[in-house]
Amino acid sequence: MQRMLRIDDVIFSLDIIEKKFRCNLVRCQGLCCRYGDSGAVLTAAEGQILQEIWPLIKPFLRKEGTAVIEKAGTSVVDSDNDRVTPLIDNKECAYTIMEKKIFKCGIEKAWEEGKILFQKPLSCHLFPAKIKHFSGFTAVNYQELAICKSALSEGKAKGTYLYQFLKEPLTRAFGEKIYAELCIAAEELIKQELLNTKK
Repeated sequence: MQRMLRIDDVIFSLDIIEKKFRCNLVRCQGLCCRYGDSGAVLTAAEGQILQEIWPLIKPFLRKEGTAVIEKAGTSVVDSDNDRVTPLIDNKECAYTIMEKKIFKCGIEKAWEEGKILFQKPLSCHLFPAKIKHFSGFTAVNYQELAICKSALSEGKAKGTYLYQFLKEPLTRAFGEKIYAELCIAAEELIKQELLNTKK
């Protein structure tokens, strides 16, 4: 049975607290932007935002991505009936760019340069955590993927827990209050586990 922590109406898998994780783009080459069953999951609001800011994002993208988006649209509906970003040849997200052979987000590049106010889809920002909404609560789980082995190694080497690495997107998703409470719970849990190992 999966261990969980509830804060208000958000239920966190304890993997979010206990796993050590830190992205190492040089080693993984941003493959989370390339592999998956479909594109990045979008909320209805995010789908609308991408449609509105498309002219500002377009100059940052590769011609392959631009061609797909102009044909399929700024977002599409996948086989699970989710609104997602379109893909290039059923592989990488159409919004990806390449920098030193690393897949990066063209939306985020436009945001970094001050062209848009939208950083990137929340589902991308939260990766490798995944949120799912249910009646009365939201679940936050960790997805363990082979392409993230280097991030697990980097997390252990740097002593960075997943909830720390995801501070910005978790705060974006749930607010400062819930994130602060998550940190308190994490510190207490980690302290207790350290005490147990010394017994």
